[in-house]
Amino acid sequence: MSRRSREKLYFALFRGCGALVVMALVTIIAYMLIGGIGAIDLDFLTEPPRASNTRGGIFTPLIGTLYLMGIVAAFAIPVGVLSAVYLVEYQKQGRMASFWRIVVANLAGVPSIVYGLLGLGLFVYFLGFGRSLLASGLTLGVLVLPIIIAAAREAIQAVPPSVREASLALGATKWQTVRHHVLPYAMPGILTGVILSLSRAAGETAPILLTGVAFYMSGTPGSVFSQFMALPYHIYAVATQTISGMSGNLMVYGSALALLALVIGMNIVAIVIRKRYREKYRW
Repeated sequence: MSRRSREKLYFALFRGCGALVVMALVTIIAYMLIGGIGAIDLDFLTEPPRASNTRGGIFTPLIGTLYLMGIVAAFAIPVGVLSAVYLVEYQKQGRMASFWRIVVANLAGVPSIVYGLLGLGLFVYFLGFGRSLLASGLTLGVLVLPIIIAAAREAIQAVPPSVREASLALGATKWQTVRHHVLPYAMPGILTGVILSLSRAAGETAPILLTGVAFYMSGTPGSVFSQFMALPYHIYAVATQTISGMSGNLMVYGSALALLALVIGMNIVAIVIRKRYREKYRW
């Protein structure tokens, strides 16, 4: 086989892999739309579930999921980004730096149920938060920290040294250089990690099952120390409570479609913000 023929074969293989990924995404969205679009209306989004979660709407689990994502973002984003800043800008290179890179890489591969057990022992019992919204949010925050740290570290390392050198030469301090020059240039890459982490947290069930999610609640959480409903567990509960399974229940498909729309919506917001930073800070 000639070099030209091999090149065409490889390009065809690459295009096929890309098309396979796109087809998988389109199939998932189409499957949820076909199954759940009939359930989506104003009542479905504004009424709490009834009759063992098989009737009514998804207002309570939807609000619980939004609260949960707020806690995850408030905890994981600043901690993850500042940890990455320390690892890149302040920590001396050597064995310790290599050790922390290995730790972060390994933490990203830990199963979510293990994080659930960690949250149960640390936040629920040791810190006394109980089975609550706060305990679940912090557990999911710890779960997604490695994703944010890894993405933020790569983005910060990609900023050219000349940006730092120019800032320091003009009399700026180390922190001023990081705050006003390095982080804005690295923000598109950081937001990529944030998108991935929040998307994963929004769909996790095992950690919140151990730390605070409720099977049924008539109202929204009164405080961060209250139990809550969440869409991922609500979908599981509805699917297992329905005699005919997923094939005959609009509630399951409607809830899944709402969760998918929530994740896509968060991604779109982050992509818009990332695009603005990318246009403003070019190097």
